[in-house]
Amino acid sequence: MPRIPVYQPDLSGNEKKYVAECLDSTWISSKGRFIQEFEAGFATFVGSPHAATVCNGTVALHLALLALGIGPGDEVIVPSFTYIASVNAIRYVGAVPVFADSLPDTWQMDPADAERRIGPRTRAIMAVHLYGGACDMPRLVALCQRHGLRLVEDCAEAIGTRIEGRHVGTFGDVSTFSFFGNKTITTGEGGMVVSLDATLDASIRHLRGQGLAANREYWHDVVGYNYRMTNICAAIGLAQLERAQDILASKIRLAMAYRAAFADVPVRFQASHPGEVSSHWMVTILAPDSASRDPIRTALGAAGIETRPTFPLAHEMPMYLDSSLRLPVASDISERGINLPSWHNLGDEVVEEIAGIVRAELQRLG
Repeated sequence: MPRIPVYQPDLSGNEKKYVAECLDSTWISSKGRFIQEFEAGFATFVGSPHAATVCNGTVALHLALLALGIGPGDEVIVPSFTYIASVNAIRYVGAVPVFADSLPDTWQMDPADAERRIGPRTRAIMAVHLYGGACDMPRLVALCQRHGLRLVEDCAEAIGTRIEGRHVGTFGDVSTFSFFGNKTITTGEGGMVVSLDATLDASIRHLRGQGLAANREYWHDVVGYNYRMTNICAAIGLAQLERAQDILASKIRLAMAYRAAFADVPVRFQASHPGEVSSHWMVTILAPDSASRDPIRTALGAAGIETRPTFPLAHEMPMYLDSSLRLPVASDISERGINLPSWHNLGDEVVEEIAGIVRAELQRLG
């Protein structure tokens, strides 16, 4: 195990108390008070009337696309620079991912490149908010309205991220969140589907519970899925949500500490759009060039400090391979990026140590 992991959850609130209540009451599966309370609390937190718990962030994306009626033959524009779940969910419904390039400063989907890729079969755009930053949602909303497209927000990495005070996930038709163990709020495994539309929310709830009809026992009127969250996971999530603002404030402090410590180191941090408040889920740097990225990670690893590379491009993976596609900005970010340890109560002395190792390694490399 690394001395300093890239991420670790903080379970020092009411998590044990609420889980013990689940065990004592025997409500440990997909029914119980914590599910409804977590859904209501999260809806309030993001500013949406509807939030439905699910068992992980990937199935949240699957349900979002199903509820929008995206299916075989449809095309969905998605950044190639993203975690693979965003793309796989498009394939789950039989649709075709169309890959767009990224912006060089924020690393989010390039709206201009996305618009160039709209064709007669395009049905939706999936905006993926990466590493705690936000896509240019006003521009993407206008783009979708102009072309009559649905807009999905993948907010797995953006719990707490806001644009002009408005939480991401409330701009599109439907949005998804992840509560995996390395997310800002965790339930171990879990997710949420958020929508401003009551009809979409009803469809998502119908599909997540095996397509069970509302007014007849054990009668299933559509092909549904067992995508429900357990009461135990929701109990953990509710306890996490109670401390969300404190966690987010600590993560902003950490991000600022990293920038101060790296002030004289020739690396680049992720930028934000005007009016954006990043949640800084994963503090990430770009090495000066692709050749220096792995030596930096090796030097940090030798000191017991875990890092991650930024995501490989989806269109370069075997199941989506398109060797003719050139996305120069996304490729550059993918090849140079390093995710640094980013858990919210990481000490300043560790941040200084990390900066010192990176500084020394770049000096050694010349």
